[in-house]
Amino acid sequence: MHIFDELKERGLIFQTTDEEALRKALEEGQVSYYTGYDPTADSLHLGHLVAILTSRRLQLAGHKPYALVGGATGLIGDPSFKDAERSLQTKDTVDGWVKSIQGQLSRFLDFENGENKAVMVNNYDWFGSISFIDFLRDVGKYFTVNYMMSKESVKKRIETGISYTEFAYQIMQGYDFYVLNQEHNVTLQIGGSDQWGNMTAGTELLRRKADKTGHVITVPLITDATGKKFGKSEGNAVWLNPEKTSPYEMYQFWMNVMDADAVRFLKIFTFLSLDEIEDIRKQFEAAPHERLAQKVLAREVVTLVHGEEAYKEALNITEQLFAGNIKNLSVKELKQGLRGVPNYQVQADENHNIVEILVSSGVVNSKRQAREDVQNGAIYVNGDRIQDLDYVLSDADKLENELTVIRRGKKKYFVLTY
Repeated sequence: MHIFDELKERGLIFQTTDEEALRKALEEGQVSYYTGYDPTADSLHLGHLVAILTSRRLQLAGHKPYALVGGATGLIGDPSFKDAERSLQTKDTVDGWVKSIQGQLSRFLDFENGENKAVMVNNYDWFGSISFIDFLRDVGKYFTVNYMMSKESVKKRIETGISYTEFAYQIMQGYDFYVLNQEHNVTLQIGGSDQWGNMTAGTELLRRKADKTGHVITVPLITDATGKKFGKSEGNAVWLNPEKTSPYEMYQFWMNVMDADAVRFLKIFTFLSLDEIEDIRKQFEAAPHERLAQKVLAREVVTLVHGEEAYKEALNITEQLFAGNIKNLSVKELKQGLRGVPNYQVQADENHNIVEILVSSGVVNSKRQAREDVQNGAIYVNGDRIQDLDYVLSDADKLENELTVIRRGKKKYFVLTY
C-alpha cells in the first residue's frame, strides 16, 4: 500500500495542501520533511506522539525526517487556539527543555542508519544570529497584516488581545520551513491540525520568496468517543517521561480506553499492520469483555515508549495488584503502581493499633466504622486480611522498612510511610 494511502487508512491525515501533488512527490523519490516541537515543558506527551509516529512511518517508507525542536520559537510562544498568552520562560529553562525533548525524539526516529537517517535541528541556530532589521526586511515584507489576521488561530485572540510577540509567531514558523528548504531541500511539513495556519505561512513564504512549492500534512488532534482531547492543557496529560507518567500509569491509561476507541487507536498509535489490526477487531468484537484491543494497545504503546522491560513490569504490577499479592512486588514497583493513592506519614509515637491507625490515616472516618470493617474482613495489610481488633502494626509490616499497604474492600488502596 502506498504510504499516503496507509496514512489515510489509519486516520492520520486531517488536511493537506495539494493531495495530488504530494502523493506524486512521495511516489517519485525520497522526500525530506520536518516536524516541529516547541519546548513548552520538559517532556512531550501523548498528543505529540501522533505526529512523531507519522514521521516514523514516513521514514520507514524511505523518506528523510528532520526533527526540529524550537529553541527560538519556544522563547516566544504559539498563540494557536490558546485563550491567553503563554508565560515567557528564560533561555536557560527553554534550553533544558530542548535537550529533554531531543532525547525523547531520538527514541522514535532512526538517527543512525541509512541515507534517510533522521536529522535533529534547533531553530535557535538561525534565529539566534539574525537581526531584527534583517528579519523584517527579508521575511516580514512577504506577509501582509491582512493575511496574518485571517488565520483562525489569530482571529480567536484578536477580541481578547494578542501581543505582537505571539502575532509574529506564524512568520517565525514560516521562516523555519524556508530555511530547512534552502539548506536541506525540505519540501513537506507535518504537524497537528491546530498548526494549519502557521504551517501554510511556510508554504506561502516558500512560494513568494523562493518561487518553490511546499507541502503540508496535518494530523488530527486525537479525541476519544466523548470528544475529550488528549493533551496537557486538558489536565489529563499522559507524558512520555516515565518520571512524570510511569509506565504502569500509561499502561492503565490504554487499558481504560473505551471500546468505541480501541481499534481506531490501534491504527494511530501502533505499528501493527492494518491486516493484523483487522484480525484483532474481529476477535475483539466477538468478545469485547476480554478487552483484547485494549491489551494489545497497552502492550504496543508502552513497549514503544518505554521498552519491553517497562511493559513487563507494568503488566506484572497490574496482575499482582488485581490479585492483591502485595508481597510479590518490590517497594519500587508498589510506588509505581500506587502513585496517586492516599498517603499517610505514620509517627513513631502514635498508636499503631489497627483500629486507631485506620482512623488517623483517613482510611475510615470513625472507630465504629474501623471496627466494623476489620470484623467484616474488609481490611488487608500488605495483602493479608486482618480481622483481629487488637492487631498492632509492627516492623514486620514495613515492606523494605519503607511502607505498609492497606486495602479496604476490593480496590481502595492506602499507603502508610514511615
